[in-house]
Amino acid sequence: MKTRDSLIRLKRFQVDDKRRQLGQIEAMIAEFNRMADELDDQIRSEQERVGITDVGHFAYPTFAKAAATRRDNLRNSALELDEQLERARDELNEAIEELKKFEQLEERDQQRERSAQEAAEQDQLDEIAGRARLR
Repeated sequence: MKTRDSLIRLKRFQVDDKRRQLGQIEAMIAEFNRMADELDDQIRSEQERVGITDVGHFAYPTFAKAAATRRDNLRNSALELDEQLERARDELNEAIEELKKFEQLEERDQQRERSAQEAAEQDQLDEIAGRARLR
């Protein structure tokens, strides 16, 4: 029983760790998307300020070009993190399933122990009742 208790604690820790990792990845994706949206706003603002929206124009703002490159890099990083997010979700689901298996085994063992204890108590009561009839 001690070993299974330790395994259950380990599996719970693993599930919590996977959830934490999942949350971190989600937070990073949200932050990258927020930063990319801010860069989009800055690019639009710069384009409006100079009145040039054509990236190929010789006078297109250098800041807008650099911001677009940073924005694109952030969007690509967010897409790569989406793949990591999917893997993290799969790993979390696997860890939860493993935890459930061990918890079900533990519950089944506890139920067996309760049933055995109840049967022993019933035997004792039957024995006491049998002695009382003999008197």
